[in-house]
Amino acid sequence: MTARILVVDDVPANVKLLEARLRAEYYEVVTATDGYEALEISESGNIDVILLDVMMPGLDGFEVCRRLKSRAATAHIPVILVTALDQDSNRITGLNFGADDFLTKPVDDLQLMARVKSLVRLKNLTDELRLRVATTRDVGLESILRLPTGVHEAMKFARVLLIDERPESTEKIKRVLGEECSVDVESDPQTGFFKAVQGNHDCLIISSSFAAFDPLRICAQLRSLDNTRSLPIILVADMGEEPLIRRALELGINDYLVRPVNPNELLARLRTQLRRKAYHDGLRASVVKTYEMAVTDSLTGLHNRLYLETHLATLFKRAVERRRPLSILMTDIDRFKLINDTYGHDGGDEVLREFARRLRRNVRGSDLASRYGGEEFFIVMPDTDQTLASIVAERIRREVASTPFQINNMGPAIPVTISIGIASVLQEGDTVHNLMKRADDALYGAKSSGRNKVVSAAA
Repeated sequence: MTARILVVDDVPANVKLLEARLRAEYYEVVTATDGYEALEISESGNIDVILLDVMMPGLDGFEVCRRLKSRAATAHIPVILVTALDQDSNRITGLNFGADDFLTKPVDDLQLMARVKSLVRLKNLTDELRLRVATTRDVGLESILRLPTGVHEAMKFARVLLIDERPESTEKIKRVLGEECSVDVESDPQTGFFKAVQGNHDCLIISSSFAAFDPLRICAQLRSLDNTRSLPIILVADMGEEPLIRRALELGINDYLVRPVNPNELLARLRTQLRRKAYHDGLRASVVKTYEMAVTDSLTGLHNRLYLETHLATLFKRAVERRRPLSILMTDIDRFKLINDTYGHDGGDEVLREFARRLRRNVRGSDLASRYGGEEFFIVMPDTDQTLASIVAERIRREVASTPFQINNMGPAIPVTISIGIASVLQEGDTVHNLMKRADDALYGAKSSGRNKVVSAAA
């Protein structure tokens, strides 16, 4: 999992130490020696996570964090405050300014990497949502990309699920949270899991200590389900459970607290999760609203040509800047005019809808499947080289050719085949136009050599 990490510290030795640790894990590292430089780099440097020292001359880390989180261009970047201060009051101050976590000097390597990996995953999710929303910028993006205000008011309507079998622990947490949000308590972990799946909770707080159950199993299961994949999870662990905490972060929990729980820190960390959830919910709501209005093909439910051309340009630019692979598949239904002539346009529409359904089953959530026009379709595949794209294309071709298409659930099934042309980004001097032209030429080669084929463009 590669990412671009900004390390901010006015002490060169500290910068060198963190830089060496991160580069050893193949992260790209950018450095800054003061708060002003950090703010400038963050606004223009495609930063994924910021490691920010607290004690700096001029702007200290708290003020830098506050400014980062108050600006639309940087509010979504996770911030880890790194400090020699180890008092609860300092952690709470940082969390209230929007920091995502604290690391205390000297920084533990395993804790550093577990936290960075966790926040990189969060940033990737945020980036994907922001890219989708940015495609429809004209529908009020700027108001959505700001972090929501009034988190304290929002907490009064938040529903928190607490899974903990120890009564004294649940009573203390419920007492702290009870005046600010609604708390549901479940002592049985299996029942708690089903409540998390079926309920409409805004955050899950789960204890690390059960007599006969591994709490990380719940975390892993929730992260594997679509409707709970983005549910914020806070782990409450005991002193000395650092290996369990690191494993939990790797599984995708969002945050953790160590007993004895500081009430103010609990509230601050919960507010951070609710603020982030409100931000992501706003992005998702914008995506849903604008897709149907402007960028969705009404017949197939896939994205339309307008969205493809806009979003492909963004994905192409990101792939070139980050030197990451990107491939596209250009697909055409063979002899579609004959289908229309034989079965009418209603029959042709049924074929297009069924093809779109099969296409969706064979691409990832991060891929962009769209109807380009008529019987032509595009699939854009980020982080995918030409070899892997060829495997996916062949799988789609077989999926279509193996089972005839049923028209209106009656009459004879129609045998359908497709031809696919593949092209991948060339890192030197490539353009979106040239990429699409290579895919179009490859598709022409597939059709002219007999159809029902996959052909890759020459590099």
